[in-house]
Amino acid sequence: MADAEQHVYKFNVSMGCGGCSGGCSGAHSKPKLTLECVLPIGVKEYTVSLDEQTAVVTADPSLSYAKVLRTIATTGKKVNIGEIDSVEQSVVVKDE
Repeated sequence: MADAEQHVYKFNVSMGCGGCSGGCSGAHSKPKLTLECVLPIGVKEYTVSLDEQTAVVTADPSLSYAKVLRTIATTGKKVNIGEIDSVEQSVVVKDE
């Protein structure tokens, strides 16, 4: 559960295989852009589940949902659903 010192961002992300979830979680064995490589400042922790098709990011309140969404989108994965502290949000990626 989130508190005043952090937000929990949860995303349903289309991932078809372990390579895809690796692309989202930062597998350095792949020569491609990974979430770990582009994590914005303010991320406290993150988990990616291929089975659940989710990426969960716990972050400082200063890190916006939009920035986390854009960061995940840079990995090339489709974000289907997004939430801030269990409240559904738009998954339309907007320019900064």
